[in-house]
Amino acid sequence: MEQRIGAMTGRRFVARRREPLGGGCINQAWRVGDGERDFFVKTHGAAIARTMFEAEAAALAELAATGAVRVPLPVGHGTAAGLTFLVLEYLPLGGGGARALEPLGRRLAALHRIPQPFFGWHRDNTIGSTPQLNDRGDDWIAFWRERRFGFQLELAARNGHGGELQRRGEQLLARFAGLFADYQPAPALLHGDLWGGNVGCTVDGEPVIFDPACYYGDREADLAMTELFGGFPERFYAAYREELPLDRGYPQRRTLYNLYHVLNHLNLFGGGYRAQAERMIERLLAELG
Repeated sequence: MEQRIGAMTGRRFVARRREPLGGGCINQAWRVGDGERDFFVKTHGAAIARTMFEAEAAALAELAATGAVRVPLPVGHGTAAGLTFLVLEYLPLGGGGARALEPLGRRLAALHRIPQPFFGWHRDNTIGSTPQLNDRGDDWIAFWRERRFGFQLELAARNGHGGELQRRGEQLLARFAGLFADYQPAPALLHGDLWGGNVGCTVDGEPVIFDPACYYGDREADLAMTELFGGFPERFYAAYREELPLDRGYPQRRTLYNLYHVLNHLNLFGGGYRAQAERMIERLLAELG
């Protein structure tokens, strides 16, 4: 891997430091350095990781190119010694705390303000380790029905989660367009997996986002996920709303968008996510009347 990093950077690299870092539940992660330069390296033993890392590198490059928000820059990816790896810029995190999330709200709004040509993306990627289908199209409701909610519901059925989840889920699939009666979202570049674990702050106080699952979609879907696992400080939301006010129907669509992630967690981990998904479906059906 050292030779590959040297080739990617155009400068000989001999690792003198290998520090394991938290890499989530899917990958292993390391801080690797030669005394002058440090890199963040993700590794995975499965062949599927190659396409996962290719898509992540493409997403980080696209996010970086907007200039709207800081991300670790991709250096390269490949395979070595039976492992698939992704090499990123190493950004020391740990500064700013909650205060950094106020400028993040403004920067996320700046990202969402950039027009995009269609819903979907130029390639499929993953959400966690689950395939995420990004076929491009102009109909957001059809995209969400077929590529997001419907896909996860079908996957849940294949994983043995039938019964009321499927029956009521199919009813919601047929009716959720009612949540868009007075709202027509425009395509925006989304991080796609924007919860607190994928947000940090450099030691200089600059907010950073990482581990993206990018696509072009309704900006509300990004904002909704920030509220799923504990939420961000209110100053983040206030800053975002100052730049891009939210439609009054957002609270209902927030539940719909987060249902996608809860179903994905059900498909990945099982457990209590089924009950949570069923409660969300019932709430949405009740609101649709």
